[in-house]
Amino acid sequence: MDIVVKGLEQTYLSGGRPLKVLHAVDLEIEAEAFVAIVGPSGSGKTTLLGLLAGLDRPSAGSVRIGDVDLGALTEDERARFRAENVGFVFQTFHLIPTLTALENVRVPLELAGGMDAAAIRARAEALLDRVGLAGRAHHYPAQLSGGEQQRVAIARAFANRPRILFADEPTGNLDAETGQRIVDLLVELNREARTTLVLVTHDRDLAARARRVVRLAGGRIVEDVRRDGDPA
Repeated sequence: MDIVVKGLEQTYLSGGRPLKVLHAVDLEIEAEAFVAIVGPSGSGKTTLLGLLAGLDRPSAGSVRIGDVDLGALTEDERARFRAENVGFVFQTFHLIPTLTALENVRVPLELAGGMDAAAIRARAEALLDRVGLAGRAHHYPAQLSGGEQQRVAIARAFANRPRILFADEPTGNLDAETGQRIVDLLVELNREARTTLVLVTHDRDLAARARRVVRLAGGRIVEDVRRDGDPA
């Protein structure tokens, strides 16, 4: 699914005064692309990612995914659209602490419906095995390392076979070795599942693996470069 952004702006109130975080952003991302959004802290990267995923509404402009204008959907319709088409990996994992790794991965499958309990369990177990955590399926988040929690989050994000995966600083809280394994996993899943991958990162090594790098500064796109070095 292509992503088409036109004139996207976002303004928040800060200390009673308007603070514009994004300024008239135009962006097109092709289906099956691997795009890294980079830039200094406060440049609007996470805000842009949240708007692309339909987690928030923009102050102005539009986001279209495929033939769906997210701005035309109600909050419930956006949630349904995300459940059917989008995966999201948060920097802080957002695992449910009272559920095991297996149960966390099962949640989106159970919410989506359409599968019986046996099929849901089989899918969740296969995903945990895919991320190297088959032996940790019945452990709770507090019993897992940061890298293991992130791998559970990735397995959960891929549970419903999303057409687009958004990831916010997926290696931000991890050591270099674990971060590299997460990068390899994302790249592998992106290639195998043909999922569009859009991520925000400060990690230069991760950005270097992307086929396209979009750089933000001051809420504006200041550079958009394909892997071959030619400007997009």
